[in-house]
Amino acid sequence: MVQWYESSIDRQLREAAERGEFDNLPGTGKPLRDAGRDYEEDWWVRDWLEREGAGSGVIPPTLALRREIEDLTVRVDRLRTEREVRDYVAELNERLGKARVGRMDGPPVVLPPLDADEVVAGWQARA
Repeated sequence: MVQWYESSIDRQLREAAERGEFDNLPGTGKPLRDAGRDYEEDWWVRDWLEREGAGSGVIPPTLALRREIEDLTVRVDRLRTEREVRDYVAELNERLGKARVGRMDGPPVVLPPLDADEVVAGWQARA
């Protein structure tokens, strides 16, 4: 005669299913996200980056600042007024100053401060 054993975990799952706690969960009836894709060893890193956003703490702040300076024209072109451009440049220069004296994590930054008048002139020329 075979005896059936139900662990406490199995019992809790069975009781929750009987109460309907697993009914209408988000994603019910939808295919699994990565179904049919090849296995990747670092699947969890890719998943984390997608969930959290690629720029959320993935690189040190000083490198993120360098990237922001590289993308300056794209970021500035999204601003609507000269005051917004000048405020943005002032805030960038403040962070550049902190990075130059070592008050930000990451590799050292040796970028000079931005000239607000020059950035505004470029912004106006592209507008």
